[in-house]
Amino acid sequence: MDQERGIFLVVDGIGGQAAGEKAASIAVERLRARLERQTGTTEQRIREAITMANNEILRAARSNPEWSGMACVLTLVVLENGSAVAGHVGDSRLYQVHRGEIRKITHDHSPVGEREDSRELSEADAMRHPRRNEVFRDVGSQEHAPDDADFIELQRFAFDPDSALLLCSDGLSDQVASPEIRAAVERNAGNPEAAVRELIAAANRAGGKDNVTVLVVEGDQFTAPAVPPAPVHSEILPRLLLFAAGFLLAAALGWFTRSLWQPAPVAIGPRVIVASSGIAAAMADARPGDTVEVPRGEYREQVRLKDGVTLRAQVSREPILRAAPMSGGPAVIAEGVKGARLAGFRILADREAPLSAGILLRDSAVEIDDVEVKGAGVGI
Repeated sequence: MDQERGIFLVVDGIGGQAAGEKAASIAVERLRARLERQTGTTEQRIREAITMANNEILRAARSNPEWSGMACVLTLVVLENGSAVAGHVGDSRLYQVHRGEIRKITHDHSPVGEREDSRELSEADAMRHPRRNEVFRDVGSQEHAPDDADFIELQRFAFDPDSALLLCSDGLSDQVASPEIRAAVERNAGNPEAAVRELIAAANRAGGKDNVTVLVVEGDQFTAPAVPPAPVHSEILPRLLLFAAGFLLAAALGWFTRSLWQPAPVAIGPRVIVASSGIAAAMADARPGDTVEVPRGEYREQVRLKDGVTLRAQVSREPILRAAPMSGGPAVIAEGVKGARLAGFRILADREAPLSAGILLRDSAVEIDDVEVKGAGVGI
């Protein structure tokens, strides 16, 4: 952690206690060395830092049989100018707490975590799943370059001064549900160290056997949400109704206390939207955090990705994207998009529907997974 530079990091070692600790130690050293050099964009620094850590861990493991198979998972955040840039590999997590709500920023790179993110498993079911500790991405098990696909998940998002971030290992998220995490952070607003101690104690009480690493970062205006006033019960109103003047008083009382009887705001969480009427219509309705699922079939429309929205096939490789009529492509466009994901599609061109490009990315951070592009002038 480097609070002065706005760098915050959680690393969890893999491969036995000694080897896991060595992998984590190498990662912290390499990450700090690269991130402290203020060259390149923040996104470039994060990609290069994680890649340097990855390749150094792999070299160390190859040179020492006792460290064979060591690796780590990690989540790091760099704060700058009212925004946060997160780099993530594995099943450690980053949450944002804001105005009484908690949102998981990162995606778990694990079989169980992926099913939880896609709403196939509830959070409680995922926490109890026997395979919850398996990961399919890590730092150190194979050589990587900074821009390798399916390696580093990179996102930029707003960090409001009245919000807080929580980074943790799976030792916390496997034992303590997200509503409890949110409540502990809010209960200890202004004292992040106390929030960390409370959460570690909660994980241990729940039977946690894994290492528990927690880091809370508060904005300078972060406070616990206001407690709503208790309902007011009065016997005065029924008596006033006996008199004609009571109607006016009742109306006035109703107006000035309307906050007590109006329905409370309903927090709308991430949704899964099925593109039954076309992809463009579903994407237009989607908000950051939502997932748009596309049934099997052929779609002749140009698709535009959106910030924080996952566009995925219901059944992998069954939906086919072709060029919109008379457009010539691209089939998928992302311009200035951050934190989007595209997964499970076939993008096909033919003589009747040529594609200049399958996917066009401009100034965007998009995760592309299990996508086939065939026949286009340019793939991506």
